[in-house]
Amino acid sequence: MDRLLTTTLIIRFSSVGDIILTSPLIRTLRTRFPHCRIDFLVKEDHADLIRHNPHLSQTLLLPKGSGLTELRRIRTQIRSSRYDLILDMHDNLRSRFLTLGPTPVVRYNKRRFARFMLINAHLDLYRWTGGAPPMHQRYLEPLAPYGVVDDGAGPEVFVTGEIEASATAILAAAGLPPMQRAIGVCPSARHATKMWDAGHFAAAASTLAQERGLPVLLFGSQEERGRCEQIAQTIRTDPASTQVINMAGLCTLLETAAAMDRCAVVLTNDTGLMHLAAARTCPIVAVFGPTVRQFGFFPHGEHSIVIEHQALSCRPCSAIGGATCPKRHFRCMNDIEPPRVIEAARSLLH
Repeated sequence: MDRLLTTTLIIRFSSVGDIILTSPLIRTLRTRFPHCRIDFLVKEDHADLIRHNPHLSQTLLLPKGSGLTELRRIRTQIRSSRYDLILDMHDNLRSRFLTLGPTPVVRYNKRRFARFMLINAHLDLYRWTGGAPPMHQRYLEPLAPYGVVDDGAGPEVFVTGEIEASATAILAAAGLPPMQRAIGVCPSARHATKMWDAGHFAAAASTLAQERGLPVLLFGSQEERGRCEQIAQTIRTDPASTQVINMAGLCTLLETAAAMDRCAVVLTNDTGLMHLAAARTCPIVAVFGPTVRQFGFFPHGEHSIVIEHQALSCRPCSAIGGATCPKRHFRCMNDIEPPRVIEAARSLLH
């Protein structure tokens, strides 16, 4: 018999992609227990990703730079709420400290040994450690005894009408008329080895934009604005004079999500913005280098295509990417030429 839940806390502090991938857990938990109180503890910096989720009861915030005193305060708050169950979907020292106490805690299977062996010995043991489903399904695995199952709808991010209007105003000020479609590009990532060549992004985006008569939108954070501007300048030097707008640093995450709704296709690296685009059901062409499908972070959706160098024996070399290629050749990215990405995008646009 399935167990009953009346109060539940989900913990996932960061980062952008990981938080977005918890949204199917939130939704299916709400479907299974429509009257349950479902709270979510997240870093203050990422709260917008779940702030407007109608399936949540309350959002608890972990302030930036929280020390031991703040963690103790939050732990006291958690204990006083008397949750039936805590879902620790972060599973690090801080989350384990916060969940100390009598409340039952479940954690998802990180498949650490299989990941270690795949990276360091290139032995794929995932079939013997629970398989290699997408990450949002792994978050659901410990909820099986409670009758919570995947509904197949994938990740979601909620945007209000006010945020949509704000994004429209930002785009209009940058020269993009309302309802105008575009080619989206997310060319950055936290780690250098997860970034496809900037010139390749420019070539692929420019070709697709010219073929479709569409402008190009570049997405990223303020810190990524320089790389985006480099790509924008490369596109602008093309004789076809494609319109390109650098949105990096101009929008909040949710405004970026709303702007992505304008994209006929999004070209991207393996990054949090890729999952944001997937959550908005954008067609996606994603370039993967040091990371592979077994880690669980391929973009969701039948309108997503992953481009990778499958023949390289040195892949994967990292679970999250790094500053430099360990082999110094960086072939996992350098060998992927723009025509592969262009053809994939054409298939989605058709």
